[in-house]
Amino acid sequence: MMGAAIAAMATSTPAAAYEFGSAGWAQKPGITLGGGTAANPPPGLYSFNQVFTYQANIVGPGAPNVGGVATPVHVAVEASGLLWVPGWTFLGATYDAVLVQPWIMADVGNPVNINPAGMHNTFIVPAELSWKLGDSGFFVKAGLGIYVPTGTISGVNGLGNVGNPWWTFQPNLVFSYLKDGWNLTANVFQEMNTRSTVTNYKSGDVFHAEFTATKTIGKWTFGPVGYYAGQVTDDSSSAFYGGAINTNRYALWAAGGLVGYNFGPAALHVWATHEFSASASGGTAAAPGFDSASITKGYSVFANLSFRLWAPDEPAEPPKRPFIHK
Repeated sequence: MMGAAIAAMATSTPAAAYEFGSAGWAQKPGITLGGGTAANPPPGLYSFNQVFTYQANIVGPGAPNVGGVATPVHVAVEASGLLWVPGWTFLGATYDAVLVQPWIMADVGNPVNINPAGMHNTFIVPAELSWKLGDSGFFVKAGLGIYVPTGTISGVNGLGNVGNPWWTFQPNLVFSYLKDGWNLTANVFQEMNTRSTVTNYKSGDVFHAEFTATKTIGKWTFGPVGYYAGQVTDDSSSAFYGGAINTNRYALWAAGGLVGYNFGPAALHVWATHEFSASASGGTAAAPGFDSASITKGYSVFANLSFRLWAPDEPAEPPKRPFIHK
């Protein structure tokens, strides 16, 4: 939802395989791990509030540094969202829609020295379909999310703040086993960007895979989580950059744990992840012989509070798990 939170990291230096000044992804890896599953809750209108912090350094052969000291990146994000489940069915699946608005504060240390803050692009999911596969406990969900360029946009290339001057389309597929207190979920999705309306540059596609394996006992939920994120297609340059293009790729792997508690009126889930592997290579948008590739590597702590605002003809009750966009 909020990856461009670290739009931060390269306004004045070459970054990884994406346009100079962007974070490399629209959605911060790991945000769906707090309970985004392939199942839908009962009909109603649900609300969630999610916050997280990302503490990292820029790494890779092209990472900027001062005297060998890595450049730090700090990000704080708050997002409020709504999940609508009207009770409609289509092709045997239940329908839902999601709306999320993130807000971001970030800072990048020496030698970049920037601290953007503002509204990130609005995330809209006009349609998701969830299939329950009999009484097996297995569910499958498919949908399409869209990051709309409504964020705070500034600078010569439109990337001087936390908004992105382009649309990002995000098809997703979620597989879950939800039975006997178990939540085994794999959520895979891909970011596909349009060209920047400011520079006409087009950043390549980013593939995400996020994994949850938790157990609920009574009101408590706990278990391991993890994710992968990496760029899978090349960028396409423009006259704004004189045809220069970043051709390098990056890959992030992270693991962590989750704990949650159902208070009754609301459910709270907290999870943390550590990026144990971050690689970037093949950067060419710099002097010959210099690999300009870089990416962030660090840890994140997330918290999600979810509750039901309204349900047709019945009193409000908390969801069995938090509902966040996929």
